[in-house]
Amino acid sequence: MDFDLSTEHALLRSTIRDFMESEVAPVVEEHEREHRFPVEVVRRLGEMGWLGIPIPEDEGGAGMDTLSYAIAIEEIGRVWGSLGLIVAAHTSLGCGPLHLAGTKEQKDRYLIPMASGKVIGAYGLTEPGAGSDAGGTRTTARLESDTNGAGGEWVIDGSKRFITNAGQAGTYIITARTGTKEGGGAEISAFILPADTPGFRVVRIEDKLGLHASATGELAFDRCRVPAENLLGERGDGFRTFLKILDGGRISIAALALGLAQAAYDAAVPYAQTREQFGKPIGSFQGVAFMIADMATEIEAARALVWKSAWLKDQGRDYSLVAAQAKLFASEVSSRVTNAAIQVHGGYGYVTEYPVERFLRDAKLTEIGEGTSQVQRLVIARKILGLRIG
Repeated sequence: MDFDLSTEHALLRSTIRDFMESEVAPVVEEHEREHRFPVEVVRRLGEMGWLGIPIPEDEGGAGMDTLSYAIAIEEIGRVWGSLGLIVAAHTSLGCGPLHLAGTKEQKDRYLIPMASGKVIGAYGLTEPGAGSDAGGTRTTARLESDTNGAGGEWVIDGSKRFITNAGQAGTYIITARTGTKEGGGAEISAFILPADTPGFRVVRIEDKLGLHASATGELAFDRCRVPAENLLGERGDGFRTFLKILDGGRISIAALALGLAQAAYDAAVPYAQTREQFGKPIGSFQGVAFMIADMATEIEAARALVWKSAWLKDQGRDYSLVAAQAKLFASEVSSRVTNAAIQVHGGYGYVTEYPVERFLRDAKLTEIGEGTSQVQRLVIARKILGLRIG
């Protein structure tokens, strides 16, 4: 068992870290303060091939593995949580469904531009009345045949909310109800929706607690018409596709949480070593020292889970349980560590002069997005017990 990163993984890690610290870090506060999407930075990431890291080369991506992707998201998130979320949502939720269920024609037309960084992607699943209960989807898609009774168009009506990259994406993958199953449940299908589709609009961009430079918005569909061939996968397979995508997406959110925790730790340690009270560094007081010890330990444990889930996925093995564990643990560690970092900084941690308050605000989303902590516990318990837990 070798716990060292390969030469390739270590090089990727150092390359992204150097780029983020030297070229991206100086613009973070300005974008966050102005709630401005980092268009130019995202364009640069695309040019370097970092918007399609786990997507095969013949589909426009970099052809790297899941561990590379997790490392990249951690390093991006360590400097800028908003950018980490933008990349994770684009890659896992935007590109992921097309890679998983797209036809060759769909991949050529939509995935290659996305994975190569020319077009940003987004995924529309959540609705105003349907969060973790995706089966409660109210957005509908109705197939209208052409005059010859074949082909035709899907007519989509409804809305989606809390959609990352809203208004910035050129391609949206959305879910809609296309009928009712025999048992009475909703038949959910997935569709490819270009941003310039008539009848589609971004209703609003949310004003959020954190991650201010990422765009999160509400989408509306008013008789949006897309060709019949824009159905992604088989009719009624949208829910199954969504579950598979969330399994992989949890790895990226866990990696983002890990990056935010590492950033808070990296800020807290030197502060504890240099800030003096009562004539000595505050890190020499047991109350502070033990917080630092707990932060370091939990970060290492979280990273082990994140990397293991990525490794299992790369080995073609069942990774869904460990991915849920990684997402649950890393996100809650991130909230604990960022909160502790503020405590170490005292009053300075509560003001925007120091970045630790931003880390705390950004970390909270990781306990909510792609399945709340409570949903992760349900997933984990069901996997272990084999019982239906409500």
